[in-house]
Amino acid sequence: MPRENTEAENYALSMRVARQTVAVNLLLSAGKLTAGLLGHSAAMISDAVNSISDIFSTLMVMVGLKLSGRAADEDHEYGHERLECVVAILLAALVAVTGCALGWAGIQSIRAAQEGTLAVPGQLALWAAAASIAVKEGMYHYTRRAARRSNSTSLMAVAWDHRSDALSSLGGLIGIAGARLGYPVLDPVASLVICLFILRAAVNIFREAIAQLTDRAADPALEEEMRTCILHQPGVLGLDLLKTRQFGAKIYVDVEIAADGALSLVAAHEIAQRVHDGIERQFPAVKHCMVHVNPARQDGV
Repeated sequence: MPRENTEAENYALSMRVARQTVAVNLLLSAGKLTAGLLGHSAAMISDAVNSISDIFSTLMVMVGLKLSGRAADEDHEYGHERLECVVAILLAALVAVTGCALGWAGIQSIRAAQEGTLAVPGQLALWAAAASIAVKEGMYHYTRRAARRSNSTSLMAVAWDHRSDALSSLGGLIGIAGARLGYPVLDPVASLVICLFILRAAVNIFREAIAQLTDRAADPALEEEMRTCILHQPGVLGLDLLKTRQFGAKIYVDVEIAADGALSLVAAHEIAQRVHDGIERQFPAVKHCMVHVNPARQDGV
């Protein structure tokens, strides 16, 4: 079984992937913008602006990771993990504004196409779209693996943003190809498709951040694994309550177990400590587990 990363290792991994994402998007945005301007493609220019917005988005994620990793203090005794969610909400707003701006530009280009004043995209734009698809799909898989290893919700959002970019570039490729085949309106239509992908990504990022800010419970399958772990601890006669809540990328767990009512306080505390340690050891995403011991009912119910 592979060793779980420490929080410091997770932070270092997340920041390294974020820096690599910024570097890739810098190159992509420059290449796509050049191809869009020289190739007269509204779809490719929209895709370039999307990549530029991704640079700012990733920088915001890096700020969120830095702030959320700060140690607890007098004003924030439970830590700063939820600052990552706050940054994610700001990120969603930025992405949404970008999507709306690109959508409006696409509508203007469609009007130009109807008036016959829209230029046909060049072959350079076509090759740029194909390259973007390949690079972004590769970055999606790379970032997704890193997000799973580091248990970072914001990094997972970056991963899905890469997948959204790959799909939007695919739409751009189809639109540019259609325009070159004699249907110039397809190029700005493709930019509208890209706009929809961007808005969809903004909604998903916003929903995930809100869910974590409003104490959403952990996944039911994960809770079932926790129940099994608790009931296998020596001295535990039953599980009266198990409640979980998301706290940024971490999980808080509240447990009430049943134990022999005749036990001494020291013995009951030892059972509770085993449950506490077992949960935090087996589930690295758990930041804290609070355990309360109830006397088991004599009727066995």
